Amino acid sequence: MAKKLLRILQLMEKNVEEPLSLRDISRRAELSRRPIERLFERHLSTTPWQHYLSLRLTKARQLIEMTAMPITDVAIACGFVSGSHFSKCFREHFKILPSRLRAAGAPHNSLNLNRL
Repeated sequence: MAKKLLRILQLMEKNVEEPLSLRDISRRAELSRRPIERLFERHLSTTPWQHYLSLRLTKARQLIEMTAMPITDVAIACGFVSGSHFSKCFREHFKILPSRLRAAGAPHNSLNLNRL
């Protein structure tokens, strides 16, 4: 079962910009929804969606801190369809708005995202 969990985690990491549905993940991992939920609960003490959201938000934080990419573009690059929903999720997860994090000292360099 650990191999299945690793496969699911890899799928999530490779699909940050366009998150997969649990149905797609189930199909690709060849497991139904409930066993996937049990794997996450047992091994990671979370749900698949909480983990996926955390993964996407962590990627967003990296982009905010390491690039000058506009926050709206960061949101899109991490699979969020609206800037307001992204900001709300980001604030709930990190206890700071993305714009405040950027203003608080995240570098404004112009790293090329193709190099990340």
